[in-house]
Amino acid sequence: MHPSPSQPLLRVGIAGAGLLGRLLALQLSRAGHEVHVFDPAAHAEARGAAGWTAAGMLSPLAELESADANVFRLGWRSLELWPRLLEALPLPVEFRQDGSLLLAHRGDEGAARRVVDLLRSKAGAIGDHSLQPLDAAGLRELEPSVQGPAHAWLLPREGRIHTVQAMQALAAGATRVQWHWGRAVTRAEAGTLATDAGEQRFDHVFDVRGTGARPQLPVRGVRGEIFWLQAPGLGLQRPLRLLHPRHRVYIVPRAPDLVVVGASEIESEDRSPVSVRSTVELLAAAHSVVPELAEARVVHSESNLRPALPDNLPLLQQEEGLTRINGLFRHGWLIAPALVEEALREWTP
Repeated sequence: MHPSPSQPLLRVGIAGAGLLGRLLALQLSRAGHEVHVFDPAAHAEARGAAGWTAAGMLSPLAELESADANVFRLGWRSLELWPRLLEALPLPVEFRQDGSLLLAHRGDEGAARRVVDLLRSKAGAIGDHSLQPLDAAGLRELEPSVQGPAHAWLLPREGRIHTVQAMQALAAGATRVQWHWGRAVTRAEAGTLATDAGEQRFDHVFDVRGTGARPQLPVRGVRGEIFWLQAPGLGLQRPLRLLHPRHRVYIVPRAPDLVVVGASEIESEDRSPVSVRSTVELLAAAHSVVPELAEARVVHSESNLRPALPDNLPLLQQEEGLTRINGLFRHGWLIAPALVEEALREWTP
């Protein structure tokens, strides 16, 4: 959204300062609107929002396993939008679009083939045929540190983003926004935000609170757990997904020498530290894919709740004076820019 001489400048309230809230605040403030953002976090670096606890895989094709054609479409559009958004920010953000890899161990061919066939079927119906099988030589050429898996497929146009850097840069770029930290929104209605400090009136309200939108939306939290490993000299270039009969493990490089490992998807709203079970399973699976990780150091672990609606699909709901966006589940970084673009395009102030 860009300023227009004929466009009225409005007072806009945003409930939630996660990824969606920061994207909205940046674009609305740059369009000249007076923007107020309310969030229960104590400050801009407090990691309450789900966007902080994510590996940042931008994988429209791989996510078709649990998503629909709309998420697929939003994902490819977001891959177009991210570079434009990032180049206008005051802080550097690592972004790469070198593709991603699906991997499977010998003996797991059945489970892997079911996933690959499902992806091909869904993508083929949409007109995407970019899933490419790799032989052992092809895999070694792309990723020499990947030694364990016997089967591999390249998804050449997928990418990744450094989520922590992006969250910091989005807030830093929204210099004209009025941030109200430590202010939880208890109710979002057309033209009104209610907080513990009372009600405030706005020309338009955007409700992007994630799990905080209850009871106005039937949103639930789905627990996710990740690890940061420091692995100097590893040289991994692309996100990896291990197709396992019980779980999907992802391994995502971050410059200069970090690797993010995660995948746990637990139907629980427990925000306690990472469990022993997840630690053992995820790190053992990562080591089985990249043996050099045996000497990596665990420098950080984190858990958080992804906001999901009953169908696990995103919601964009518009009415006069109010826009709700929620239910991004595990697709937040993949689809957020395109969802915000769509919301602002449909918004008629």
